[in-house]
Amino acid sequence: MSESKADLLLHPIRMRILQSLINESLSAQQMREKLPEVPQATFYRHLKKLYESGTIFVTDEQPIRGTIEKVYSLSPNNSQINNGDLSEYTKDQHLELFMKYMANLLSEYEQYVSQGSFDFEKDGVSLRQATIFLSDEEFKDFLQEVSQAYAKVIKNQPSPNRKKRTFANIIIPGINQ
Repeated sequence: MSESKADLLLHPIRMRILQSLINESLSAQQMREKLPEVPQATFYRHLKKLYESGTIFVTDEQPIRGTIEKVYSLSPNNSQINNGDLSEYTKDQHLELFMKYMANLLSEYEQYVSQGSFDFEKDGVSLRQATIFLSDEEFKDFLQEVSQAYAKVIKNQPSPNRKKRTFANIIIPGINQ
């Protein structure tokens, strides 16, 4: 049985590979530098799976020391899960995908709290949940504002004065009454 697009993209290691390619093209070596805790064989197995699925593609090939180094980018139409990909899912399949998403967040949080020292306030750690009431139009405007805020910062490159921060959002509508 072939793996669904959602299963392919929500695997924790593949998700991290995809995140490393947001707004930039990288060689496998450059991606490995961003993911040093992922074992090399595991990394290449997942990179191959993403390439074979068409989720990433080769944008350039550069000769390096007698070999060819490939540079990868995200496929614009194949690296996101859309409603059509999920329309046939059962309740249990949706819950399983949600658990994969949450497991990835849990892994990042565990890495953070497992380091030698940490300071929630200084580091800006935030665990918040809020219920908001919006009309469909207000909700559309809200999502557009959030998208614009993301767009302002998502292309930022690492630098000595920038700290990696994972910002995850989940929108769960209330039950229909």
